[in-house]
Amino acid sequence: MVTATPFLMFEGKAEEALTFYCETVPGSRILSVERYGPGEAGPEGSVKMARAAIAGLEVMASDSYVRHAFTFTPSLSLFVNCTSEDEQSRIVEGLGNGGGMLMPLDNYGFSRRFAWLNDRFGVSWQINLP
Repeated sequence: MVTATPFLMFEGKAEEALTFYCETVPGSRILSVERYGPGEAGPEGSVKMARAAIAGLEVMASDSYVRHAFTFTPSLSLFVNCTSEDEQSRIVEGLGNGGGMLMPLDNYGFSRRFAWLNDRFGVSWQINLP
């Protein structure tokens, strides 16, 4: 069976980001972390490949050992449906800390409470209360 999984490429912050997401979004956990060893392409100890379940969605991540001229873009985001206003407010506050708000928490007509933000790692999140 063919599968598709979101893949997040960081430059040295993969484990920090996944840990932060798992602490911030309920029902999330790190599934596995594989690190570069001595003599491998990436810096020893950095994340070669990691997997996490973020609110039930499996996400893969790695630390790129190649510097690149691009980063994340809001045109691709992780969409989270919350079950309460308190939960949503906590997630928006947590993920938004050190990041940037694209659409502050509000009623936009298509949702009674919605926020869109970039976290401090540059990953874009849409946080919804249906």
